[in-house]
Amino acid sequence: MAQQTPQQRLANEKFAKREAAKRGKADTERKTYEKVGKNPISPIWFALLGFVVFGGLLFELVRMILKY
Repeated sequence: MAQQTPQQRLANEKFAKREAAKRGKADTERKTYEKVGKNPISPIWFALLGFVVFGGLLFELVRMILKY
């Protein structure tokens, strides 16, 4: 690989800075903020799902108890 002259090195650094500015900040330079945890489903859907699962179980137990 050929040696760079000081002028080439400065031109390359200037070009690299300009290109980096176009792309935005690197991941290591960006501040990361923790996201506040949010439930993937709303409480209403969670209650409905619970009713379907546990309500069906409850109705099945009542049916089995009344059968005997």
